[in-house]
Amino acid sequence: MITRADVEYVALLARLELNEEEKELYTRQLGKILEYASILQQLDTSEVPPTAHVLPLQNVFREDRVGEDLPVEEVLANAPDREGNYFKVPRII
Repeated sequence: MITRADVEYVALLARLELNEEEKELYTRQLGKILEYASILQQLDTSEVPPTAHVLPLQNVFREDRVGEDLPVEEVLANAPDREGNYFKVPRII
């Protein structure tokens, strides 16, 4: 069971300013969430294999392939600034 003091403490940690109405609302809502979580804890999941994702995932990346290089002049054509065959960027310290 979550108390109003618990909600106030969490709000303090999160640097949230809650009015009295919000404190009451969050106390009720968080209480219901914790009640539901306790119901879920009662389920027998011993036969359920652990999974990292609910849905099966596939690798959507393509295979790396070596291709032709772009010509230097074409690559640097829209560069805001360049130095020789390189992009010139501002120094960041």
